[in-house]
This record gives sequence, C-alpha cells and structure tokens, in this order.
Amino acid sequence: MSDPGTGTGPVRVEVTTDAREEAERLADSVIAARLAACAQVGGPIVSFYRWAGEVCRDEEWTIVCKTSADRLDALTAHLVAEHTYDVPEVVATPIVGGNPLYLEWVAAETRAGT
Repeated sequence: MSDPGTGTGPVRVEVTTDAREEAERLADSVIAARLAACAQVGGPIVSFYRWAGEVCRDEEWTIVCKTSADRLDALTAHLVAEHTYDVPEVVATPIVGGNPLYLEWVAAETRAGT
C-alpha cells in the first residue's frame, strides 16, 4: 500500500447528483475509464445548501469512488465533464488506513491498462 502523503495513496471521492440513473451512469463511467477501482451509489439523501442566493432542499444520490491520489485530477476532470450540474460536488479525502489487501487492489485497478 502506498503512503497517502506521497500523492499515490488511496483516496475516497464523494459526488452527488439528482437522480439514481445519473449516479449509476457516472459510477459506471469512472469504472470503465479505470479512474476508480470501486464506485458505490447510495441514496436517496436530502441535501440542504445555498445556491444563487436561495436556500435549497433537494433529494440527491451519492457516488463514493475509491481511487489513487495520482488519479484524482483525471477522475475530477472526468466527473466535471460528465456531470449534469453546473458546479458538481467532487470532494476527496485521503484514506489513512484499512485492509491492506483492499487498498492494494484499489491501486492496482486504477493503474491497469493505463
């Protein structure tokens, strides 16, 4: 497993969208492009936020992607390009621990074919 501090460690990326079908399309696209080893779709959730000066409350779906830090820029660019929102949420958090075999699998899957 790589050290998250080196820029190649594992990363968890969260994305939201307004429909299950859209979440599944985005999840499928990041796996097909080998930008994430795993993408999980969950929801619905209710998001509260301020947009264009108004408080909004919307039902959304969450996509959680596991990738390697050195694939994060490409994953983010892909999600922004493919997303239907003007400014999609794409938030990354380093994974600082876990099952070493799983984390090695994440690294291998985001490098295969690249």
